[in-house]
Amino acid sequence: MAIILNIETATTNCSVSIAKDGELLAIKEHDTPNYSHAEQLHVFIENVVKEASISMNQIDAIAVSKGPGSYTGLRIGVSAAKGLCFSLDIPLISIPTLQSLAQQKKGASYDFIIPVLDARRMEVYSAVYSTNIDELRTTDAEIIDGESFLPYASKGKVLLIGSGALKCETELTNSNFNFDVLAVPSAREMSVLSHQKYVDDNFEDVAYFEPYYLKEFLIQKKKKNL
Repeated sequence: MAIILNIETATTNCSVSIAKDGELLAIKEHDTPNYSHAEQLHVFIENVVKEASISMNQIDAIAVSKGPGSYTGLRIGVSAAKGLCFSLDIPLISIPTLQSLAQQKKGASYDFIIPVLDARRMEVYSAVYSTNIDELRTTDAEIIDGESFLPYASKGKVLLIGSGALKCETELTNSNFNFDVLAVPSAREMSVLSHQKYVDDNFEDVAYFEPYYLKEFLIQKKKKNL
């Protein structure tokens, strides 16, 4: 038996769940463009623990969405997860953000599921999965144009899911492309994935684990007046 606390903060959705052996016990989430993770995350953790009628000491592992995604959001989620692992002396599990997003459509009537998160300008973070959520192409950052993902559309029906799908919808005209622009990563889908990693003893080094940013975080410096 394993009770796992799942934390998702890679995008605008601040999401926390508690699951037992992969079965959801409680979830609390709020999706806002204002990125209120710093204010809400620890409150949500307290809420789901209370709703699940467990104590913090009963939690067997902490799972966190590892990215790609918002730099600040990922830092907040990973910092909270690592702090809990250290204080409770339990293992840390990381879940690829795009995999848990694709998990929302597992078994759907498509040939390919492509989770896409909005990056800068016409760029998205994406990966390609089968409807059984087998990874067919690893995560990458790419600029969307009329040729993007065409090899998959030529083979069957494709669903692009996530915030980046809005950019794709304006560029991809093949009739095999379908779009879900409203879906956001959630701790709900993390439950099954984190349980499997727990069973497999697939844990991270708590001291050295870092989020998967994919691209360097750029800090714009003010120009000095000459």
